[in-house]
Amino acid sequence: MSDSDLETATIQSRTPPETRLDADDRLKPSFVKEVMARVEAGDFEGARALVEPLHPADVADLFELVDHDDRRALAAALSDLLDGDVLAEMNEHVREELIDALEPHQVAEIAGELETDDAVAIIEDMEEEEQRAVLRALDPDDRAAIEEALSYPEETAGRLMRRDAVAVPEHWTVGQVIDFLRAGDEMTTDFWEVFVVDPGHRPVGTCLLSWILRTPRRIAVRDVMKREQTLIPVDMDQEEVALRFQKYALISAAVVDPGGRLVGMITVDDIVHIIQEEASEDTLLLSGAGVEGDINEPVRESYKARVRWLCANLLTALIASSIIYAFGAAIEEMIALAALMPIVASIGGNAGTQTMAVSVRALAMNQLTRSNTWRTVWREIIVALLNGATIAILLGLGAGLVFGDVQLGLVIAAAMLINIVVAGLCGVVVPVFLERAGQDPAVSSSVFVTMITDSMGFFAFLGLAVATGLVG
Repeated sequence: MSDSDLETATIQSRTPPETRLDADDRLKPSFVKEVMARVEAGDFEGARALVEPLHPADVADLFELVDHDDRRALAAALSDLLDGDVLAEMNEHVREELIDALEPHQVAEIAGELETDDAVAIIEDMEEEEQRAVLRALDPDDRAAIEEALSYPEETAGRLMRRDAVAVPEHWTVGQVIDFLRAGDEMTTDFWEVFVVDPGHRPVGTCLLSWILRTPRRIAVRDVMKREQTLIPVDMDQEEVALRFQKYALISAAVVDPGGRLVGMITVDDIVHIIQEEASEDTLLLSGAGVEGDINEPVRESYKARVRWLCANLLTALIASSIIYAFGAAIEEMIALAALMPIVASIGGNAGTQTMAVSVRALAMNQLTRSNTWRTVWREIIVALLNGATIAILLGLGAGLVFGDVQLGLVIAAAMLINIVVAGLCGVVVPVFLERAGQDPAVSSSVFVTMITDSMGFFAFLGLAVATGLVG
């Protein structure tokens, strides 16, 4: 054994798995610091020995955890380990940063090792000129598959699918299928079912591998295949694809072109990533943090994504402020009104946010449709009435006791009930209206709901105070 191999083995023996990952399978800060200390000292062999036992997803996490300025040095030290599997698991912004430092032929070499969908994920965000350079460096077969994938719109089944679906004719026997699977040296190794096609290459059924293994060789495929299947149009949005996988408990599904011909397949491991992406995207949009909202996103992009919604909130806040200004004399007459106004607005806003979050999720999951819209609206009104009555009684009693004014307690209780009911109504109506208008309800619902609840809360409270003679 050479001195280098001996040193590598010694380092690995000193870094058992429990020293790399914590109880939640996250890289420990001490491990990250040790790796970077070796990189900064020029001990690339030692750094590689520490990182080599890690799963590609953990190696990707390592790059995301280190400082922006240290990533290129880390990439140089771990060049042998920075393969396609690691890049496929990496955060989009970090991946782009590292790919920018690679030559086109290096990117092409990495992309050629990956499944088509993972290769597309790496190439699709590159500049057009760099993208063409990488495509020219690819093998003709890989280039054709990736170019075809890039021809489909982003976030569709065409971008998501794998091209190497396993398909056999329905007149084959099970024995012929088994021999075909064993002889296919270049066939994909990750599949759970075989698609059965007609002479026009249109899917007519599927056979799970377990069925094929347990069926006598002489039996025809058409006699054991399942004819009912879920076909995914190539232009279907990836969110709808994920919903179909969830609804029908799919492991894989055939993707078909407009002519109904089999062009690829989508597997459940791809869907897990899509579900996570879509859920994160909706959460970020609800908060106005933009589509990405990633801690690795460049500062300028984060600023641009967030500031426009803050400006929109500023404009809508002026509406609520104008209501307060209109009742300025009443507030001056009774200072308790100023003390209680934030409570009305805050609780109403929270009630609206609760309902809005439920509604946006229901729309995204296809649970809220035209057939049950009014039933859902009525349900949320009932919930709002119950919540409003509870909070109104508590707040009314508290305000009456603290300020020694029963009428003030009744006014704020009535205002709170009104505002929570309005908040519940808006929380479902606004997202539904935006969705029916062809807009993403997660993007701007919060701006409108907040404006309505704040304005209604102030107007109801101050208006009732004037109308009941509590103030002149």
